[in-house]
Amino acid sequence: MFQFSLIVGALKHPVPNIGAFMFVQEDIITRNNVNVLGRGEQVLLMAHGFGCNQQMWRFLVPYLEGNFKIVLFDYVGSGSSDLGAYSKQKYADLAGYSQDIVDICQALDLNNVVLVGHSVSSIIGLLAAQKIPERIHSQVMVCPSPCFLNFPPEYMGGFNREDLVELIDLMDKNYIGWANYLAPLVTGELEGKVFATELTTSFCTTNPITAKNFAKATFFSDYRHLLPLNQHPVLLLQSEVDALASLFVGNYMLEHTPQSRLEVVSARGHCLHMSHPEQISLIIKDFLRIPVEAGSPDAD
Repeated sequence: MFQFSLIVGALKHPVPNIGAFMFVQEDIITRNNVNVLGRGEQVLLMAHGFGCNQQMWRFLVPYLEGNFKIVLFDYVGSGSSDLGAYSKQKYADLAGYSQDIVDICQALDLNNVVLVGHSVSSIIGLLAAQKIPERIHSQVMVCPSPCFLNFPPEYMGGFNREDLVELIDLMDKNYIGWANYLAPLVTGELEGKVFATELTTSFCTTNPITAKNFAKATFFSDYRHLLPLNQHPVLLLQSEVDALASLFVGNYMLEHTPQSRLEVVSARGHCLHMSHPEQISLIIKDFLRIPVEAGSPDAD
């Protein structure tokens, strides 16, 4: 376990109502349980996936905090966020979660940000990047998927709609049973019981109402149409075997996302940042130290 130090970013521009601004800034930091650590100047804003919280990044952070400033947070409704700020209507759509990222970037006045998103947060990050493109440097997408639904024959996201409906219904009938079923599926059977147990615990400690709302927004959404609109360099990190995001999905994203690069890791499961943190950190560092100059062949 590592300790977080909470900081408030210094203002770079004059603000007419400084008192009101600071109040909003501190409110967002508290609302999303924002923590900042690390020693670098390049900012990595790490967004956890469905049913998780910022603690899931603790395996990867030690490999990166010496080179980057790392911003961690919990979406409203997850982890140690302020549940009093939760709106079922707002967070019934991934756009609501993307606004959390936008709010944090603005509250801390973050620029040149690398959005590191796990699973659905890759798409949430893409939505946020389109809202504040001037603040974003690039995106790192860990086991991403723009759509978990199957639309045969042109797209196979991994699940038929009726199967997902049944999975969501199980949350109402037997929430603990749902968590025990989904966690091993996410982590991969061969990764051992440690990660599956941790993910099960995370699922079980999440408010069932907010979890179900997030689940619907995650598994029934289709954001394939947003991929061609990407404006920033993207690193796609894909497991060889992933029950939630297959190689088909990774290749689909590579084909439809401008400025993207795909790295397939010899691994099982949907949580590469937990199961293979050192390897993932090396790939991220390699990606970020190769700038693409405007007009170069790589920029096309």
